[in-house]
Amino acid sequence: MRLLAAPAFVLAALSFAAPAAAALAPGAKAPDFATRGAIAGRVVDVKLADALKRGPVVLYFFPAAFTGGCNAEARSFAELTDRFRRAGATVIGMSADPVDKLAEFSKSECAGRFAVASAGPAVVRGYDAGLGRQVAGRDVTARVSYVIGRDGRIAFAHQDMNPADHARLTLAAVEKLGPR
Repeated sequence: MRLLAAPAFVLAALSFAAPAAAALAPGAKAPDFATRGAIAGRVVDVKLADALKRGPVVLYFFPAAFTGGCNAEARSFAELTDRFRRAGATVIGMSADPVDKLAEFSKSECAGRFAVASAGPAVVRGYDAGLGRQVAGRDVTARVSYVIGRDGRIAFAHQDMNPADHARLTLAAVEKLGPR
């Protein structure tokens, strides 16, 4: 049991080390990516370029699946998915977790409502979403949410290890972008 408790403790300790401001500023070009992820437990390809063809993208990074804050954040995004869709946006969650773990997370915590994808080192670096630490041999991502406009540029960024406001604030930013 101690081995399972240690990563959660480490993640909690890391939450206090996160910078106060989001890594990529509004107006910055969002780095393109293609990776694997899951939706409703089914493994899928996740490509930013494809998602942007449908409209703005909410890309939110979270430290680790099946931890208290990340579970709460995923549920918040799941609850608001219909409103994001009505505003024309696609939600994608990302962490450095492996795809098999994210497949389970996508069913249980995301309620099958949106894709969660595995962020490799290049994606983490590109979005400056790393905490500079590893747990169980994997990078730990910061909790940072971006709204990427149809033009591929960052329209909104919010970084805070507290998961409470990420879904609400990104929805407000998407709604400010206006109709499709």
